[in-house]
Amino acid sequence: MRRWLILLLLAMTGAPASAQTLIVSPGAQSRSVTVYRDPQRGEGSINARFPTGFALVTEQRRITLPPGDSTIRFEGVADGMIAVSAAVTGLPGGVIQKNRDARLLSPASLTLGALGKAVHLRRTDPATGKVVEQDAIVRSTPDQALVIESADGVEAVRCSGLPETLIHDTVPSDLSVTPTLSIDTQSDRATQADVTLTYLTTGFDWAADYVARIAPDGQTLDLFAWLTVANGNSVAFPDARLLAIAGRLNRTSDYDALGRAPDAPPLYLSCWPEPSYDGEDDEMVYGMAPPPPPPPPPAMMAAQEIMVTGRRVATQEELGDLKLYRVPMTVDLNPNGQKQVALLHQRAIAFTTVHTARLSAQGEASEGGPLTRTLRFTNRRESGAGVPLPSGGLSLFAMRGVESLLLAQARMRDQAIGDKVEIAAGQSPHLRYERSFDDKTQRYGLRLINSGTEPLVAEIIVQDDEANRLVGSRPRLVRRDGAWLWAVTVPAQGTAQLDYRLRTPR
Repeated sequence: MRRWLILLLLAMTGAPASAQTLIVSPGAQSRSVTVYRDPQRGEGSINARFPTGFALVTEQRRITLPPGDSTIRFEGVADGMIAVSAAVTGLPGGVIQKNRDARLLSPASLTLGALGKAVHLRRTDPATGKVVEQDAIVRSTPDQALVIESADGVEAVRCSGLPETLIHDTVPSDLSVTPTLSIDTQSDRATQADVTLTYLTTGFDWAADYVARIAPDGQTLDLFAWLTVANGNSVAFPDARLLAIAGRLNRTSDYDALGRAPDAPPLYLSCWPEPSYDGEDDEMVYGMAPPPPPPPPPAMMAAQEIMVTGRRVATQEELGDLKLYRVPMTVDLNPNGQKQVALLHQRAIAFTTVHTARLSAQGEASEGGPLTRTLRFTNRRESGAGVPLPSGGLSLFAMRGVESLLLAQARMRDQAIGDKVEIAAGQSPHLRYERSFDDKTQRYGLRLINSGTEPLVAEIIVQDDEANRLVGSRPRLVRRDGAWLWAVTVPAQGTAQLDYRLRTPR
């Protein structure tokens, strides 16, 4: 009778469920990283410590699946991974659920996982000087003094003045050394699957860094650009295929809150207060060392001759209204580091030199100053350019004998093919302006003075407004982009004069 009763109970409750198999994927066989610039950064530089762009990461991993239910832990994903964007393909049973493991292995998280459990305490015996071990139980959380209870009683760790170490037999299963994505899946048989993991992550950014060198004849320049990529994650991406996207991406969702780095707090060890000379309590910090300072910006080697073969320069492709730059070889994107690869190299671009200034129509009398020397060319193939130019910093050099000397540092905004490109090359040493005002005629005067030995081309933008309209100018000005343009060639050792008056509404 008892045997039949047991069989009946088994039939009613069913056989015991099979255990979930844990599979760890420590890294990818290959990976691709597509970096998008921060659309709000504009023409500013990359924040090397906290990059504000994002990237699309694609990884290929080989997973050995047993039959039945499994949990796969994808270790080594980026800190800023946006878990809701993660997509896994190639699994025979698909994805049942996915979880972003938000806790990293650290002294504090390890201690929290051992709360109320037995650990081993290794310490130096003050009487004999020998290293001994004894069992203890953790009685406090990591945000308090680390209190343990042993055969000797209750005490705080690291307060005896002698070396003390806690040894844990096991690591909690929910802790990982690196950021991890976990998914549940199912397979009807044992198999090997080639899996593709794709996700968005914060903590990336890129920019172009230009080196422009004026030829000895002063008529052409060579333009070289580095593609500088910043990885603000603590995870490396070795041998990655690198792509960069230029242009403003239509992004309507804010994933910053979803891309926060996993929590790995340090462990603070506090002893019971004791009198000290400065009247403050002593406190020790035990755990992870503070992160190293960010690396300095990569050197652009601008003062040297840059020799890059065409096979090493990024190739530009179209991606809708955006521009895609594909690096032709794999690169290593190191944790909290930067990488530079050749972006473009345009030789012998013909340019003209103009001297510019933007002035208010209503200015101070006796005002004056130098004009800005500006190099200008049209971004067309006929002039030697004719390629999209992403925004970034620019260093301008000129040859003097055998030396390459820095003339100016400027910013380059995004320039499309056909745009007029202007490079600010510093203040003019020969051309300056002076402003005057005649009380009798109520007229303003702008005078350009050329102290050089060659004629110089000047373009002055004079900005007026509704309250002060520029009228009666001599010579006559042309309207451009809501302002007045005065274009004139100032003779060598000579001057040029503009007179105008302002009309105010009654």
